[in-house]
Amino acid sequence: MTSSNVRPETMERITTEALANAFIEEQIREIREQVGDGKVLLALSGGVDSSVVAALLIKAIGRNLVCVHVNHGFLRKGEPEQVIQVFRNEMNANLIYVDAADRFLEKVAGVSDPEQKRHIIGEEFIKVFDEEAHKLEGIGFLGQGTIYPDILESEKGIKAHHNVGGLPEEMKMELVEPVKLLYKDEVRVVGKALGLPENMVERQPFPGPGLAVRCTGAITRDRLEALRESDAILREEFANNGLAGKVWQYFTIVPDFKTTGIKDGARAFEWPCVIRAVNTKDAMTATIEEIPYALLAKITDRITHEVKGINRVLYDLTPKPTGTIEWE
Repeated sequence: MTSSNVRPETMERITTEALANAFIEEQIREIREQVGDGKVLLALSGGVDSSVVAALLIKAIGRNLVCVHVNHGFLRKGEPEQVIQVFRNEMNANLIYVDAADRFLEKVAGVSDPEQKRHIIGEEFIKVFDEEAHKLEGIGFLGQGTIYPDILESEKGIKAHHNVGGLPEEMKMELVEPVKLLYKDEVRVVGKALGLPENMVERQPFPGPGLAVRCTGAITRDRLEALRESDAILREEFANNGLAGKVWQYFTIVPDFKTTGIKDGARAFEWPCVIRAVNTKDAMTATIEEIPYALLAKITDRITHEVKGINRVLYDLTPKPTGTIEWE
């Protein structure tokens, strides 16, 4: 199924547990054939794709999988702690935690071009994993959660993906990409069949560069923190109002310009916050979720009063196309 000349257009889509189990068994055989007694280093973000790849690899090669969770400073609020809890404490994974937030923030300081930011973060990821690999014995493979829309968008030049396009020659690792021909919904079906926690399998997609592509333009620590806090409020309110499982992807963006507002009876020159909430099946097109006005008003009130540096909230009504799901 996953040979290089097979494309999803010629595959039977994975829509049932039975099909997912068949896929899992096939991937376990292919992984064992590819890896043998070797060790795999996996970039484990805690998102759906990397989590499913981790579970597949654990089934196939057990402790020969080394999971590396890199906190690049662009994760959502509470995510590093959740990854450690689920994988190290609950799944007993061989997990290495790397706090590289300052390192990544320094690398992208002053960089405003979206593609340049993506490339810098992607290159730094590879360097971090290469460094971790050199600390370990016998790492010959790099596991990745590449899925088919990543490959399509990279081929068409829509956006760059840090996990698409191969590795530098100096990194002596072979790629292991067991879900590269699947769409997101199929990855979720496989994750459920693997027995992963519901809240992880149904987790909304999150880009590799994380909040770096939602803190548009040149990133600053204070604006990044405002973005993280506003995103946490949006996720909390969606969960409290039954939208967490209904809307495919939702998040906030904090652009790199300011607007005039009024706070505490005085002018406040602060950032706007943009809410984006979309529905899609394959991430190639997307429609806008109709959020009740009362909920939007509550979210606006909370963000403008609880998040330092934000004085205005907007709702993005643009479908894909013409807009992409992410702003950068």
